[in-house]
Amino acid sequence: MFAKTTVLGAFGAIWAAGAVWAADPVVFGTNWLAQGGHGGFYQALVDGTYEKYGLEVEIQPGGPQVNNRPMLSAGRLDFLMAGNLLLSFDNVRNGIPTTVVAAFYQKDPQTLMTHAGQYDSFAALTEAPTVLISKDGQFSFWQWLVDDHGFRDEQLRPYGFNLAQFLSDEAVVQQAYGTAEPIYAADQGAEVDTFLLADHGWSTYAATLETRQELVEENPELVQRFVNASIEGWNNFLYGDRTAAYEAIMAANPEMTVEKLDKEVAQFEKLGIIDVGDAETLGIGALTDERVKAFYDLAIASGIIEEGSVDLSKVADTSFVNKGHGLDIKAALTAD
Repeated sequence: MFAKTTVLGAFGAIWAAGAVWAADPVVFGTNWLAQGGHGGFYQALVDGTYEKYGLEVEIQPGGPQVNNRPMLSAGRLDFLMAGNLLLSFDNVRNGIPTTVVAAFYQKDPQTLMTHAGQYDSFAALTEAPTVLISKDGQFSFWQWLVDDHGFRDEQLRPYGFNLAQFLSDEAVVQQAYGTAEPIYAADQGAEVDTFLLADHGWSTYAATLETRQELVEENPELVQRFVNASIEGWNNFLYGDRTAAYEAIMAANPEMTVEKLDKEVAQFEKLGIIDVGDAETLGIGALTDERVKAFYDLAIASGIIEEGSVDLSKVADTSFVNKGHGLDIKAALTAD
């Protein structure tokens, strides 16, 4: 049974723009158990930001036994924290009427992880005897690694999300989520290097925010309120006091501790995942048609998807972001 966290917005709550709403119920699904990578949403939940925007928000975590993805199109979720753009391309290709309205990670945290000092460059990884890649990775970024960077299928071995093989062989390279496996390996006494795929051309957004096209068309004002409140939550989480957000995350996922959350947030900062690139001028959540098209072209060139299989006009709606929302909060919190 997954945990649920709810905050009740007061009837007639006042939004920042001065308009008045009854508290609108919103169910938001994340992509995994509560963790630091969801911090901005929990921050907005517990510090009253969603309430300020007239929203009664329930966060429904994902997890090993919970697949939130189909819940969005089925109407059981209003918003979903998705993965990267390949999932959105799949939705469009399969006629599922959802669209991306924000991108909270400007870089995908997907990395290749090695033992520290074993390989002196990203290019050197092409000579590794073994590269561990999951089944999903083999049909996505691995094809790009082969096509763009000279990796070879002879290196490929399946990754079963267990560190044992990596820890026992210093020549092994394995895929890793930048805020997860490097921390777990360090806890096992292994010093590691991480090579962020985004820094070598893997240009997808991650932690995208999806909603149903129906909601965009019929209630764009609610979509805007949820996006704005979430942006504020991320600014307050990254640059303000995140204590209450930590407490909410740990309540939803008892396996989390302050120490684990601190390490995760530190990795986000070290790798430059969230408030970088366009987000620095357009605001957290920035999303541009140009980048969506660029990643679409990459996916075609690498043979991940077929040309003409995706109507790009249905993938993302950039009208809810890129307005500099939240930059004032960041400026105030970082002024000292």
